[in-house]
Amino acid sequence: MSADEIDRFAAARAIADAVLYEGYVLYPYRASARKNQLRWQFGVLTPRVFSEADGSERWSTRTECLADPGAASLLAVRVRCLQLQHRSVEAPPARGRGSGEKGEFRPVEKLVVDDEVYVEWDEALDQVVDLAPLALHPGRAVAREETFRFHGGTTAELIRSADGSVAGRVVRRREPLWGRVHVTASPLDGSVPLIKLAVTVENATPCRGTRRDEVLGRCLVALHTMLAIDGGTFVSLLDPPEHARRAAGDCQSDGAFPVLVGDDDVVLSSPIILYDHPEVAPESPGDLYDATEIDEILALRVLTLTDEEKAEARGTDPRAAAVVDRCDDMAPELWERLHGAMRSTGSSGDQGPEAAIDGDPEPAPWWDPSVDALVDPWSDAVTISGVEVAKGASVRLRPSRRSDAQDLFLDGRSATVAGVFKDVDGNEHVAVTVDDDPATEVLAWQGRYLFFSPDEVEPLPGREGVR
Repeated sequence: MSADEIDRFAAARAIADAVLYEGYVLYPYRASARKNQLRWQFGVLTPRVFSEADGSERWSTRTECLADPGAASLLAVRVRCLQLQHRSVEAPPARGRGSGEKGEFRPVEKLVVDDEVYVEWDEALDQVVDLAPLALHPGRAVAREETFRFHGGTTAELIRSADGSVAGRVVRRREPLWGRVHVTASPLDGSVPLIKLAVTVENATPCRGTRRDEVLGRCLVALHTMLAIDGGTFVSLLDPPEHARRAAGDCQSDGAFPVLVGDDDVVLSSPIILYDHPEVAPESPGDLYDATEIDEILALRVLTLTDEEKAEARGTDPRAAAVVDRCDDMAPELWERLHGAMRSTGSSGDQGPEAAIDGDPEPAPWWDPSVDALVDPWSDAVTISGVEVAKGASVRLRPSRRSDAQDLFLDGRSATVAGVFKDVDGNEHVAVTVDDDPATEVLAWQGRYLFFSPDEVEPLPGREGVR
């Protein structure tokens, strides 16, 4: 792989790392915490025999996406995952039975040596598989299959106290893993010069064990795939251009959600639903291994841990220790950055309802009660595709902004407009209830609606409210 390809994958690295280590170790960052007893939930590929016997786990994942390759281009594929490594803690033999270095060590759940805590824990190694670049040509199908192996092994590390005596040891064991990667590139029929790419990753490791906790050591964990194209671009599957809409709809990924990264020349396909061009908030000072939490709240909670709890967290995992140390040492300016941020989602020229045209009277501020009197969502209308839509109108939902992952399940559904609302910036929003939702009546009674931008709904004729 060339340096240029590595640099392009670097654009996706921060997001990929967040996916790789999501849930790796959760607050309060201690091995004894209940929420850290059930880990490894995302992107787990078990051995095939176990998957077929269990029925709830997958042994392979498939990514399908579209590329506009140009005259000729190169495709680079990178697969990343975690290989689990079990860390056990052992105490030395009792006095009189050996020196501690040659005698029989015995497993213990916890060992404290000179105020440092050592506990049993499942660590993980970051593993990467880079495939050789694949040449793409319009009108020509190509395919490649490669196998990979991650070696197993056992290591032991002595723990010495301040006086130099052996106080215990840490033993790390990991199982060998095998896998396969299939890559195909198939030109699409017709006049559209697009190529359909498919990357399938399989766990080919022999199975040992009948329970999930017994086979986790032989699983590919948090697996995700990255694709980079040189001399072409990828096509968005979430918001495809009109000429690629049908082909995008035919892409069927399994256990993976491919999205665009960077300048549309990189795709990140992860086991977690993302949107095109995801980014890590610049205010975030570092990984917290729980992307669903608010950084400020989680960092403040770390400060509430006792010294004993922090010591156990530091002994649980080096990444947990880094979180605790970072929160303890965080400078005041970093706390200020975490305390809320506002970003505009519209164009820089949109100044909202308070913007005044030269010569016009100064408009009332948005918080003035007189402004509310000018707005009535139950009678207001919005023009969509030349049609006035108001309360009672029938529309078809075409969500495209992806503000909520649930929007994926609403595309093409019919709905009834409950009102047309304006926010404090003057933007219009269409409030709807989904027609075949059995909870519609209760939700409407509670005043709970789904909100969409006008360009995300299509008016349907023949209903009240369509003018």
